[in-house]
Amino acid sequence: MAFELRQNLKLTQQLIMTPQLQQAIKLLQMSRLDLVDAVNQEIEENPLLEEIASDEIPEIEAKIEQANGEDAPPEGLSVVQSQEELTGEGDGREEFDWDGYLEDYVPSGSASANRSEENAPLWETTVAGKTSLADHLMWQLMLSQFTEEERRTGEQIIGNIDEKGYLAASLEEIAAAAKTTPAIAEEVLRKVQEFDPPGIAARDLRECLLIQTKLAGDARFLVEKIIINHLDDLKTRNYEHIAKKLKESLKDVIAAVKIIGNMDPHPGSVYNEERIESIIPDVYVVKSGDEYKVLLNEEGVPRLRISNYYREIAGSAKGETGQDNGRRYIKERMQSASWLIKSIQQRQRTIRRVAESIVRFQRDFFDRGIEALKPLILRDVADDVEMHESTISRVVTNKYMYSPQGMFELKFFFGSGIHKSGCDDISSKSVQEEIKRMIASEDPRKPLSDEKIAASLEASGLTIARRTIAKYRDIMGVLPSSMRKKYR
Repeated sequence: MAFELRQNLKLTQQLIMTPQLQQAIKLLQMSRLDLVDAVNQEIEENPLLEEIASDEIPEIEAKIEQANGEDAPPEGLSVVQSQEELTGEGDGREEFDWDGYLEDYVPSGSASANRSEENAPLWETTVAGKTSLADHLMWQLMLSQFTEEERRTGEQIIGNIDEKGYLAASLEEIAAAAKTTPAIAEEVLRKVQEFDPPGIAARDLRECLLIQTKLAGDARFLVEKIIINHLDDLKTRNYEHIAKKLKESLKDVIAAVKIIGNMDPHPGSVYNEERIESIIPDVYVVKSGDEYKVLLNEEGVPRLRISNYYREIAGSAKGETGQDNGRRYIKERMQSASWLIKSIQQRQRTIRRVAESIVRFQRDFFDRGIEALKPLILRDVADDVEMHESTISRVVTNKYMYSPQGMFELKFFFGSGIHKSGCDDISSKSVQEEIKRMIASEDPRKPLSDEKIAASLEASGLTIARRTIAKYRDIMGVLPSSMRKKYR
């Protein structure tokens, strides 16, 4: 086999993302809450980062404004002092013990960092926990009169109840796990189904509703017949067919249906509800005279700076290997801190520019409301602020704007357009709002079909297909006309 050396000239294009760019992109697409968490974590991990106290902020901003004239940094979120050479002479401080610092430094999350808090109460004891569905059922099981075998079977049943409250295993599987018979498992299941919340441990929707009929009072007999034989008719609201089949008056059927409507098809969900977080806007839009101004919401986000102490001691150590290693560590941490501060500043500037562009494009919306919302695509804003569309996409995700018209995610202002005769194209969201108004004002006994809605819109100059109406209705969570019909 022959080997030879050759020289080849090759031209290629390659995208290399620096760590700074990766960090900037990551911060840009974060929501406000995620940003606060990321900043707080970085403060804990990087000893050179420190948060500016609230009482220091006016003084620092005044110094910056004095140094820069009237052009104070608009972002106002992060303050980073001017970069200095890290190789300069010290200021008379005594030699810093780098070896001792690196040896003694303990991250704030480690056990030895909390030695002084040994006598403090446990964090778990200061937080109120929420009772789970399994805990609630086990509490009732322990208070019930069961034999050891029945209690063991009941524990298996409770352990196989899903988050909606339904039994997710067969009685044969439960009996095998509890080392008992299917007959005993069936008997224990009936007792567990009497626990709170009503409808728990059912095997399907029909059984879940039948368990809850015990609370139906005098109408229980009719309610049970409807559930057993006419669930499909309930879905389509075909009450006249139910009344005819059961030979009952339409009035009594409607009364029974109302009772069924108040039942909970997912009885376990009340113990699995996620905590609802309030939305904090990233930007405010306020009207000043005839103009709208965009203001960044700076509240709650830590303001950062690089510690002067570490900046100065970085240049005081020299000579020994340990000192050099410590100085190198401080330089790396200082560079990381500087990147974070600049990335946050860039994030805030970008959000402001995009928000201002949206306000310019959607001025009529802020004046008149959703009916004046215009079609807008990412490219329009990207061209306006001279950025890439992918950047705009990251900016508008999980960012919120509070305006005179209410709170909206920045994504809300983007949408396709629909041609309207005799005027400019209008946003699809405006059409959806018009459809919602038409349905809200319809006769509930004769709800508007998709065809009638399409015909009404066409009369006003909007030609929209019936299937498009159905799609918009699904997006808004509006039922079809057959399921919106009410009999009184």
